[in-house]
Amino acid sequence: MSFSPTPDPTPGDALSCDAIEMVIVPRTHDLGGFTVRRALPFAKRRMVGPFVFFDQMGPAVFKGGQGIDVRPHPHIGLSTVTYLFDGEIQHRDSLGTYLPVRPGEVNLMTAGRGIVHSERTDPTQKATGGHKLHGIQSWLALPKTHEEVAPGFDHIAADDLPIVKGDGKTIRVVIGEMYGVKAPTPVPWDTFYADAILEPGAKLPLDPVAEERAIYVAMGEIDVQGDHFREGQMLVLKPGDRLTLTAVTAARLILCGGATMDGPRHIWWNFVSSSLERIEQAKADWKQKRFDTVPGDEEEFIPLPE
Repeated sequence: MSFSPTPDPTPGDALSCDAIEMVIVPRTHDLGGFTVRRALPFAKRRMVGPFVFFDQMGPAVFKGGQGIDVRPHPHIGLSTVTYLFDGEIQHRDSLGTYLPVRPGEVNLMTAGRGIVHSERTDPTQKATGGHKLHGIQSWLALPKTHEEVAPGFDHIAADDLPIVKGDGKTIRVVIGEMYGVKAPTPVPWDTFYADAILEPGAKLPLDPVAEERAIYVAMGEIDVQGDHFREGQMLVLKPGDRLTLTAVTAARLILCGGATMDGPRHIWWNFVSSSLERIEQAKADWKQKRFDTVPGDEEEFIPLPE
């Protein structure tokens, strides 16, 4: 998706807990027909591992004529990760990729030195209405050694992502290795990402599998050492601590993080880079139409913000 330029993200509410370094309450944006909650970037916490951007889309039910309609726009220096709980998004990019992403699947689009993509609702669904959308879109900063790689795209089917079940828990590992299983999703940095569905009363241990870790409560309510956290909160965990959380209600969590990134990253609009000069170059390239176009979606584009 497209990201509005923010020189320094506006702080949300930050809370404290003995087991937790920070609690981020996302900023909410109404995009017309659905709501987006943006947890990262945050003024006091720019990244968690390589995760430099984290949005929850929906849940939403669209009326006839409504849907996702994100025109072609560019990215550099990152990988986008689109993961849905409900609904469908049609993805097109300048590599010629054209396919839907559906619940339980993952679309990993690596921008590297530059890619353009669009995200839209299938025209038939858009015309009839009643279609849903709920999911997570995040950006992974690329290590400096990979910021200028050739762009690429990987689609991992739901059946190819490992699932761990038992004791009221269903955990799909989307990226990295957790709970004894490893996802096939290719990433160049130490990263983990999992979707955990918990029944009421289920307990979920979280080992220190990486230097930086976060829990995002996408649905429901959880208990961490006597403190309750609700839907729409991101818990940034203290490094090195093992904890066990309990689902107070039926809950759905995103577990994410990874190794500390190899230096800070700059974000402007849809561009991520360790170099401000590189971002200026990308701005000029988009303005001068030097990026590739999206086959089948060449007529529209999002202009460079002023």
